[in-house]
Amino acid sequence: MTNNLLFENGIVYRIENDNKRVVFAQELFDDDNFNSLNLEFSIISLDGIVLFQFVDEKIFLNVGVKRDDKIILLRKIDDKLLDYVVIGRTIFFINFDLEYFYNIISEAQINVLDNPLTYSTYLKLKKDLINSHFEIIDFVSDAIENLKISPNDVAAVEVKAKLFEYQKIGLNWLSFMYRNNCGSILADEMGLGKTLQVIALMTYIKTIEKNPQFLVVCPVSLLENWKRELNKFAPSMSYLVHHGSRRTGSYKELNNYDVVITSYSNVQSDLGMFNMIKWNLVVIDEAQNIKNPTAQRTKYIKQLSRINCVAVTGTPFENHVEDVWSIVDFVLPNYLGSLGDFTRSYADDIDSALQLESLLKPIMIRRKVDEVAKDLPDRVDIPQPILMDENEAKLYEDERSSVFDLETLRIDKIQGLRMFCTHPSVYGSLVGNDPIECSSKYQRLCEIVEEIISLDEKVIIFTSFNKMNDLLVTDLSKRFGINTYSITGSTEVGMRQKIIDSFSNESHSSALILNPKAAGAGLNITAANHVIHYNLEWNPAVEDQASARAYRRGQNKTVFIHRLYYVGTIEEVINDRIERKREISDTMIIGNQGETDKKDLIRAMSLSPIGRD
Repeated sequence: MTNNLLFENGIVYRIENDNKRVVFAQELFDDDNFNSLNLEFSIISLDGIVLFQFVDEKIFLNVGVKRDDKIILLRKIDDKLLDYVVIGRTIFFINFDLEYFYNIISEAQINVLDNPLTYSTYLKLKKDLINSHFEIIDFVSDAIENLKISPNDVAAVEVKAKLFEYQKIGLNWLSFMYRNNCGSILADEMGLGKTLQVIALMTYIKTIEKNPQFLVVCPVSLLENWKRELNKFAPSMSYLVHHGSRRTGSYKELNNYDVVITSYSNVQSDLGMFNMIKWNLVVIDEAQNIKNPTAQRTKYIKQLSRINCVAVTGTPFENHVEDVWSIVDFVLPNYLGSLGDFTRSYADDIDSALQLESLLKPIMIRRKVDEVAKDLPDRVDIPQPILMDENEAKLYEDERSSVFDLETLRIDKIQGLRMFCTHPSVYGSLVGNDPIECSSKYQRLCEIVEEIISLDEKVIIFTSFNKMNDLLVTDLSKRFGINTYSITGSTEVGMRQKIIDSFSNESHSSALILNPKAAGAGLNITAANHVIHYNLEWNPAVEDQASARAYRRGQNKTVFIHRLYYVGTIEEVINDRIERKREISDTMIIGNQGETDKKDLIRAMSLSPIGRD
């Protein structure tokens, strides 16, 4: 190698085949120290490395070599990066294709290496470099994961809740992504308070932006839940539920609120109006709803005018790697390339999943229950207030009006309304072939069960009505391909423990459908750590005893209790009564055989879901 070098006037030249002199190094040594080719020196050829550094929330790109596990940056002269570095009397030069490297960073519109990168530029550049097989040393992802939210940021988050440590970390990460104008995916497992973290992010953004506007898109079944969570955690934040036949047609009306909550279907019908506003943040809840990249729903959502966005989902990957591409393409368009290029590069296999992990990690935060169990209580209660869709609400109102009689208050009529709230088909109303299409509550149940199955865990579902029991057993086993067991009042007593044993011994996800009075006491079912009360009981003791089948001694996991009920219906009255009775029981022991007060019955018969949007 030394025979190909010439030192002259303080410059080291590399002599190429045509005897052309090419500057190899200049200003290397002064003439007194390096004035003759006879002076001993060594030249070592090394592959270069690409180095990402994270300093004071800024990301820098450098190029260098590794020597003795130390990173040595390449020196620059006249703002040009040279392909060598000198240590003592050793010249290290880089033999990777610097021109190709420069082409990559040029396409990323990086001109001066000393300038910090935006986070989105860093992500795209890192992906291109990985695909180009450069050696990369990346100090960014771990540094961001270890960021601690500052006391000032905590003070700026005006939520009426005490955030767990993992929720503070989630908020800090979300706020970092927002400040860096990069979309993100919040993919915590169910029960870890994803909605609270997003609301906390909104309150933080209000402290750094002037009059920011937020759009929340979610399934119809979650409209009411978002409304109540905002009331609970951020009561100072104004909101509008944009839903139903009476929703506004004027974008100026939307400008009057901090948060607009709407459904996926409303985005399709009102996209033009929504795009009259440049939303500071668009949040899509249950983001797996856009997993199909060719669906009209997905295409409309991706057209929303926005500065930043967050996709919220407990199941970012369901069936195919295509699911991941579609969600990522919403939060960071073109990050994973075109759909065609993506599907050609990644298959539905473990190797592809491992390759994708390094690309997803910087834009997705996901914590599992067992990882943060020390922060959680042993039992997490999750109320699920649900809004009926328009057709369902009209059917319910027709039934309520036909049996409305405050004089007699016939129990069979009241029970009929409770049956309707489980599913219209249980009451006898005409419905389509797929039970999910005509019931917002059943749709929400399936969303919860789907996430439980993705965790390979078990679920107990309580319902009082045999027809609903039959529907659950038949549909869940068919829809999700899981074994589904059932115990009702007609199940022989001697068979009940055998059914529970079979359910408990399942090696994978399974469901157990129980009648709360027939199987709500005396049974130990700690194999399941998810309990769903599909319809509520007048007597809180019946519900509590049912929950205790899983939440009892011998349970070694956090138990999640989901309580589903329709607002604006008899179920809202039942829920209010349960909460009232529990408040009383905090101060005194009460006996309750399930009798209902007449005023509760009157309110139950008077309440209508029409106009609840």
